[in-house]
Amino acid sequence: MNWDFLHSILEQISFFKIPQVSFKDLIDISIVAFGIYKIIMWIKDTRTWAVFKGVVIIFMASLVAYLLELHTLSFIISNTITVGTIAIVILFQPELRRALEQLGQGNLWGTSITTDKETHTLNDESISHLVKASIQMAKVKTGALIIIEKDTVLTEYKRTGIAIDSVISSQLLINIFEKNTPLHDGAVIISKNRINAATCFLPLSDSLTINKDLGTRHRAAIGVSEQTDAVVIVVSEETGIVSYVRNGKIRRNLTAEGLEKVLSLDVQRKANKSFNGWKRKGKGKMKNETS
Repeated sequence: MNWDFLHSILEQISFFKIPQVSFKDLIDISIVAFGIYKIIMWIKDTRTWAVFKGVVIIFMASLVAYLLELHTLSFIISNTITVGTIAIVILFQPELRRALEQLGQGNLWGTSITTDKETHTLNDESISHLVKASIQMAKVKTGALIIIEKDTVLTEYKRTGIAIDSVISSQLLINIFEKNTPLHDGAVIISKNRINAATCFLPLSDSLTINKDLGTRHRAAIGVSEQTDAVVIVVSEETGIVSYVRNGKIRRNLTAEGLEKVLSLDVQRKANKSFNGWKRKGKGKMKNETS
């Protein structure tokens, strides 16, 4: 009998032997699992979630490379992870600082996540008010920037503004964006059929393909649509043109009927892919827009 072969089999069996788990081990595992779960639930409220999914993909690729002994790929991934960890800490310093602040205040574990997708849609009445307000502001060239939250929670942008928490009405939206009023500067964020915040600051897009005629307001609209799945309504203060932005793409010169149609199709999730097939209209010569 080959004793070496038998010995190797016994070693493999002992390697896969289920270890003894004590009550303390169960407590330890439960605490770690609960902590990981809460961290995941917290980052789902921020743009960190997209990066987290990317990191998971890299780790899975690293595991496959290790199992298949792909040495070159393993070397590249291991060095990417080393440099990427430092980059993530620098890139998401505000989110990490906010997490530590919430932890000190005892609020980190209180983050709630809604799973009801219907809460992210707009009803017909809300769409009617949005269209009415946009068209009326366009007639008098009142600049406006309205963000409609979808699956990506816009908490970090809401914090930059002033909380309102009101039902959507055309009168209120027009009053908010009226020139020389305290709330007119910045963006309004709408979530769950309510106006959540006003005077919110948004990231500006640094894309080189944006029309040079478009100003800061449109760049902010494109910027937030590039980083989230939010859709944006923009009214130009210079020309009164109504635009609709999603996924970094902008459609301009919308009429009341056109705006109501895209809101009904897109925000109400009846045809989410319709936007990608749009042909940009009004691509001719336009006046320079400064806001």
